[in-house]
Amino acid sequence: MHVLIIHGNGGLAAIWQRHLEMLGAQVTQAPTSAAALGALETIGFDVIVLDVMLDGGSALAVADMAQFRQPWASVVFVTDTTVFSDGSIFGYSGNARAFIQTATPPTDLAAIVYHYGGLSSGRAALKDR
Repeated sequence: MHVLIIHGNGGLAAIWQRHLEMLGAQVTQAPTSAAALGALETIGFDVIVLDVMLDGGSALAVADMAQFRQPWASVVFVTDTTVFSDGSIFGYSGNARAFIQTATPPTDLAAIVYHYGGLSSGRAALKDR
């Protein structure tokens, strides 16, 4: 499973990366939307962990590009604000699978990512195109 973490807090992203790697994931970090878009051009991801309040860019634009480039990829949105706390993120992003607080324990975040990273036969077929 390949995971893209898009978050401006490199320390937090590194903690998440360590927990995901303990579960066998390959992890790429992108601190900005520009770096994330570059990674989406060259690497196929199963799950994207995306900060809703992404500094220097739009998280929804990144999620939209991921939907276009890699429709099999699931997006797990993380936030430390109340933006989209009503669940409306699922209406704005067709590839959103979860919406969790940034303060979620890293082991729980890793379990959520691992859950959504399992490829079904349909998603695997899309990825092979």
